[in-house]
Amino acid sequence: MPGLVDTHIHASQYSYAGTALDLPLLQWLTTYTFPVESQYTDLEFARRVYTQVVKRTLRNGTTTACYFATIHTDASLLLAQIANDFGQRALVGKVCMDRNGALEHYKEGTQESLDETSRFIRELLKRKYLLVKPVMTPRFAVSCSGELLLKLSEIAKNNNLHIQSHISETKEEVKLVKQLFPDLETYTDVYNEHNLLTDKTIMAHGCHLSDKELELFHKKGTSLAHCPNSNISYVHGSIYPYQTFAQHTATALAYGSDLSSIYLSVCLCLNAYYVETTYNVEMQWLCSGLLDVHKVLSHKVKLGLGTDVAGGYSASMLDAVRRARDTSKALTIMDPTRVPLTFEETFRLATLGGSQALSMDGQTGNFEVGKDFDALRVNVAVPDGPIDLVQYDGPKILLEKFLNMGDDRNILEVYVAGRKVVPIE
Repeated sequence: MPGLVDTHIHASQYSYAGTALDLPLLQWLTTYTFPVESQYTDLEFARRVYTQVVKRTLRNGTTTACYFATIHTDASLLLAQIANDFGQRALVGKVCMDRNGALEHYKEGTQESLDETSRFIRELLKRKYLLVKPVMTPRFAVSCSGELLLKLSEIAKNNNLHIQSHISETKEEVKLVKQLFPDLETYTDVYNEHNLLTDKTIMAHGCHLSDKELELFHKKGTSLAHCPNSNISYVHGSIYPYQTFAQHTATALAYGSDLSSIYLSVCLCLNAYYVETTYNVEMQWLCSGLLDVHKVLSHKVKLGLGTDVAGGYSASMLDAVRRARDTSKALTIMDPTRVPLTFEETFRLATLGGSQALSMDGQTGNFEVGKDFDALRVNVAVPDGPIDLVQYDGPKILLEKFLNMGDDRNILEVYVAGRKVVPIE
């Protein structure tokens, strides 16, 4: 099958993946993320983490990854080297941020950011890696001044670079951006005004984009990275609070596996849906992290999937596929007129959709003649694996089983541009 494309992952946050999901986004950044990212002045620490994340993602079938690193140029170059050495196709971004009131020592001066970003691009391009390229990476509008955003767009244009950032992940973030850029109507306008919306730009999340903003995305050819795991993992996300539900309904709530159903987040959404008319405030809070994929696609906006480690707790794109379907089912529960995503649709988002979102569909994403051979060799019935085959199933059913229940044990070999990169030697 085609290789999986992760359109949004923070390599520098991998060391604490699976933990620290107990705070809203902006508090999470200041409590956990910025202190950890500030450690990447230590290149040995960076080497350990970056080696682990590249190996882990490759073993999980990620043939292409779009990485955020940190503000540190040398550590970001090290990530690019490691991805190249292991044979992964990658975009690597040195993070740019000249505003950070929460942790003063983890930010750059405006000119320093521009100089170090230029050095990062220059040195990475000089290495002439075939599969690893730089991507311009302003963290997000909250942490960048208008001056920095505008000058970064000029550097990106002059070097024909991809651009990545975040947009409209939470309502709190959207409000803060409005305070920082009061003369601009929307979050999207901030990036557009600073020339950062191009046909090689990918923005993560977009949970609260209006129709008008999506129309601008389409006009500019800008893409979105749907990161469903992180959208339902933060406190701000889609999970209706157990305590609130129990208090309002006087109902006992227990957890069960329910193998034929969907995951806890959707079960809780269902419970919340029944009390929507009485507890409208909680219902609005519930919906803060659910991206409507069909709405995005109806505007003809390019869309891929991202793990968003470590906001997302799993580095596996198979998890992103499953969480994307869960999210679409939750939206259908809340509005039965919606149609949930099929497994075929999420499979496309994880492969060709991701390559289109990264403007790499001329090289990868499927097996069209002339493209690079980025592929996984999968054994659904691998001994001691996660899937039991009780009866004969055709290829379509086997693919569905792998997407829903498979893991790295099923992935026997991974190829990038025709080179076998897994098993890792």
